[in-house]
Amino acid sequence: MITAPDFSLSGKKALITGSSQGIGLALATAMAKSGAAVVLNGRDESKLAKAADKLKTQGLEVAVAPFDVTDEAAVQRAKCALGEIDILVNNAGIQRRGALEALSLADWNTVLSTNLTSAFLVSRAFVPGMIKRRSGKIINICSLMSDLARPTTGNYAAAKGGLRMLTRAMCGEWAQHNIQVNGIGPGYFETELTAPLVADPKFDSWIRGRTPAGRWGQLQDLTGAAVFMASSAADFLNGQVLMIDGGLTAVV
Repeated sequence: MITAPDFSLSGKKALITGSSQGIGLALATAMAKSGAAVVLNGRDESKLAKAADKLKTQGLEVAVAPFDVTDEAAVQRAKCALGEIDILVNNAGIQRRGALEALSLADWNTVLSTNLTSAFLVSRAFVPGMIKRRSGKIINICSLMSDLARPTTGNYAAAKGGLRMLTRAMCGEWAQHNIQVNGIGPGYFETELTAPLVADPKFDSWIRGRTPAGRWGQLQDLTGAAVFMASSAADFLNGQVLMIDGGLTAVV
C-alpha cells in the first residue's frame, strides 16, 4: 500500500550555517514552520539576534549559535554546546571576485575555507551522533557554479564544484548508516548579497535572457526542496544535487 509522503520535521533539531540572512534564513524559517527546532548560525551576534527575533514573533522554535564555521576549535565547541542534531544544512558561503591571474592567495583561501572546508568541519563534528543513532540528514548548499563557471568566479566555482563532489563522498561513506546527504544548487537569486547585480541593468538583462524562466529566483523557490530533503519523504534520496535555477543549466 502506498502512503502519502511525510514532510513534517516535527521533533527534529536543525542547524543551518550562515543563516542570519538570505538563503540560510529562508531555509531555517521553512524548516521551523515544518516543525523543526532550528538553530541559526553566523559570526555577527547582533544579526543573529535580529533573525531569531523575526522567527520568534511567528511563534517558531529557534536558538542561535554564533561561531565561525571555518574555525575547527570553534566548531567543536559549538558541537559540545548544541549536542546532537538531526538535520544539518551547510549553507555558509562567501564571494571574492577577481580574475584568476590576479587573485590573491588570501581571497582564494577565504572562499575555499568558507564554502567548502566549513562543510567538512561542521559535518565531521556532528555526524558521529547521526551514525550512532542511524539517522540524519545533511544538505549542502551548492550552486549552478558547481557545474558552470564565469570569469572572475574561479575560486567560487572551484569551491562549489568541490562541494558537489563532497556531497557524493559523504553519501558514499555515510549512506550505510541511514544518513542522507544531498545538495541544492541555486541559480541566480535575489538576496542581500546579489542586490548590486540585480541593480545592474546589463547584468539583470543577461540573467533574464539566459534563464528560461525569464526571472531571478526568489527565496521561497528554494524552501520546498530543502524541507523535502530534510524529511522522511527523502529517505532513499542520496548523493544528489538538485539544481533550482529556472532551467539555466538545462540549456545552451
